[in-house]
Amino acid sequence: MQSKQPSNTRSFWLKHLYRWHWISSAVCLIGMLLFAATGVTLNNAGQLESEAIVIKKNGQLPAPLLPRLQQVHADNTPLPKVVADWMAGALGIEAGDRAAEWSDDEVYVSLPRPGGDAWVVIDRESGKLNYELTERGWVSYFNDLHKGRNTGLAWSWFLDVFSVMALVFSITGLCLLHMHAGNRPWTWPLVGLGMVVPLTLAILFIH
Repeated sequence: MQSKQPSNTRSFWLKHLYRWHWISSAVCLIGMLLFAATGVTLNNAGQLESEAIVIKKNGQLPAPLLPRLQQVHADNTPLPKVVADWMAGALGIEAGDRAAEWSDDEVYVSLPRPGGDAWVVIDRESGKLNYELTERGWVSYFNDLHKGRNTGLAWSWFLDVFSVMALVFSITGLCLLHMHAGNRPWTWPLVGLGMVVPLTLAILFIH
C-alpha cells in the first residue's frame, strides 16, 4: 500500500494541473495571440505607422441650451446632460460624463480613445462648437488596447482577468515541466535559457 501512495499523489496533482492548464489556456488564448501580435507591432511602430486622418466638425448649440453653459461650473465638471445628449444626437460626438475644463469664455472636453484622439470646444456665450477627431489606424488602435490606453473600465477589468489567467497558465505549465523533467533532460536547460537570454540582453544592451 505504501508504494502506491507517491503514485496516487502524483496522479492527483497531474490531473488538477492539466485541468487548470487547459482551462487557463482556453480562456486566455485569444488574448495571448492579440498581445503577442501587438508586441510585434509595438516594437516596430515606426515602420508600421499609418498616416493620421483628421476629421473636423462645426456646430451651433441651440439657443435654449445656452443658459446651461453660462451657469457657474466647477472645473472638471462634465457637460450638462442635455448638452451632451444634443451633441451625441445631432453631431455624433460622445462626450458623456467626461471631465470638462471650464473657463470664462469656453468649455473644453478632451476625448482620447484607442488609436486616436479627439476634443471639442464650445463657446459659452455664442454656443459655437468646434470638434476635431484624429484617427491613426488599426495598428495604433490595437497597440493602445495592448497598453490599456484610453480604453475604459471594462477593458481594464478584462486585462486584469487575462493577466491572472495567463499567470495560472504559466505557473501550471512550470509545475508540469517539473513533474515531467525526469524523463526530459533538456527541460531545465531550456527554461534557464529562456531566463538567461533576456537578462543578458538587458544587462549588456539596455542602458
